[in-house]
Amino acid sequence: MTKYFNGNIAELETKIAAGLSDYRFQHILRVRDYAVALAIKNGVDTDKAEIAALVHDYAKERSDGEFLAVIKRKNMDPDLINWGNYIWHGVVGAEMIHDELGITDFDILNAVREHTTGGASEMTVLSQVLFMADYLEVGRYFPGVNTARKITDQSLAAGVRYQIVHTVQRLVQKETAIYPKSIITYNYWLSQA
Repeated sequence: MTKYFNGNIAELETKIAAGLSDYRFQHILRVRDYAVALAIKNGVDTDKAEIAALVHDYAKERSDGEFLAVIKRKNMDPDLINWGNYIWHGVVGAEMIHDELGITDFDILNAVREHTTGGASEMTVLSQVLFMADYLEVGRYFPGVNTARKITDQSLAAGVRYQIVHTVQRLVQKETAIYPKSIITYNYWLSQA
């Protein structure tokens, strides 16, 4: 039994795998491995990092209707309905993780909420670890990934800055709407690291 989940890691993995494609579940396992390594390097509780990584995409393959129902039932920010899975699976997914898996640790749930949007000064080191592990896991191949890995190996904060700057640049180039918290994250991390 873990401190943060009513069961052991194998039971948690089974529950998560049951609701996801094998492709998504394999990504989750790679994120877990990367998160644990970053946690060790950055003095973060490895149990928290492992569980946060295992559950971060728990809701990724849910239907829009399921997310919209949770937003309404939990009286979440009404602006959330204007976004989609990219934002929902973290922000709304944390509510599903809480309710369906019984994970109540604030730091774990908040790391899940922030794993796609980031956070400003409130972003914990655990949240930074998950944010970077999801971005850098060994199955990721994109221009700059090796640079991002090297930067993150030297400084977790510098890695967070690198990721949010490059993510916002990519979204601007695609002329895609940017979630307000991502802009706040960008503005904060520009002056960090």
